[in-house]
Amino acid sequence: MTSASSVPPAPSLRIALYDPGFAADPHPAYERMRASYGALVPVELAPGIPATLVIGYLAARRILNDPHRFPADPRAWQQQVPVSCPVRPMMEWRPNALRSSGAAHARYRAANTAGIDAVDQHELRALVEKIASSAIGDFLAVGRTDLLTQYAWPIAFRVLSGLLGCPDGIGQRIADGMARIFDATDADRGNHILGQAVAELVALRRQRPADDITSRLLAHPAHLDDEEMAHQLVTLYGAGIEPLTNLITNTQLKILTDEDFCAALHAGQSTVRDALDTVLYTDPPLANYCITYPPHPTDVDGVLLPAHQPVVISMAACNNDPELTQGPGGIAGNRAHLAWSIGPHTCPARSHAYLIAETAISHLLDALPEMDLAVPAAELRWRPGPFHRALEALPVIFPTAH
Repeated sequence: MTSASSVPPAPSLRIALYDPGFAADPHPAYERMRASYGALVPVELAPGIPATLVIGYLAARRILNDPHRFPADPRAWQQQVPVSCPVRPMMEWRPNALRSSGAAHARYRAANTAGIDAVDQHELRALVEKIASSAIGDFLAVGRTDLLTQYAWPIAFRVLSGLLGCPDGIGQRIADGMARIFDATDADRGNHILGQAVAELVALRRQRPADDITSRLLAHPAHLDDEEMAHQLVTLYGAGIEPLTNLITNTQLKILTDEDFCAALHAGQSTVRDALDTVLYTDPPLANYCITYPPHPTDVDGVLLPAHQPVVISMAACNNDPELTQGPGGIAGNRAHLAWSIGPHTCPARSHAYLIAETAISHLLDALPEMDLAVPAAELRWRPGPFHRALEALPVIFPTAH
């Protein structure tokens, strides 16, 4: 492992997380990183954007539980990063809980938690079932579909828009902007589209409040102004559409390609919730994130991390750390994975995400019990990007009713 007194790696020695080859098969890359660097790996998130990737489970837990040494505020970092940087919209400061620390973080998180916790779980399940039935009805007679674009994405998008009280027209633009940001291909344009659309949603709900998260945020004692409101909605959409779409899709891929797991599921020996937790361990939809920015050079396990340089937690690599998976009991039955993060920035909508994904997958399995991949698994393509674990498509075939 690199010593604390060593010179930071040259750019050529950093591992490019934006490389399509990394996206196609990241787990062998994590193994090579571990062999070469240990728990802390020098990477590039985009050309010329250095960071440290944390791939050790115990190191990650210490960092996530230490907001004093590892705050989430990126303002000092972004002063030296051009606006055109493709990953900047996913990382830059926003007045929200995800990018704040201390009293500001507590204020934003309290408002968000109150808005989310007021969602009725029974109504949420009914909404997911209604949207899932409609989506299945659109392709049931065809005998084939792309589960990502025609099932998982419409569910995530329509459910989230329903929870936020967002009309379809505004929601479509929000989803378009968010997809551009996650792909880090046209992120600056995506940021602009996103900002305009969420501002319209805030204005709409100020004029016409309803029983939705946006209206509850507006009514919260935190007294969020229009700019703050817009950024709360950006966070909710960012955490809701892309990762939830990919959680549903990646879990369905696991069920379609793991014969033993599929057999246990159909025999009642395992559940859809087990499938979700397996994927959250092995291939979480947000593979590398939970970004912090140490304000001072900080020693972690003998490695000196530079001030104001991103420290990125690899949930995918940490969950598969041999120190965790090869311990007593290994991975089985253990929900200690970091896919929801831990510490002050733990996902406040975890139970809602579980409910949406579990209901969507269960509904699909009930409706199409004889579904198969339409192409060999090796031909499936993964979208490049340093943060997500996301398929381009999940084509399937199934018998139609006669």
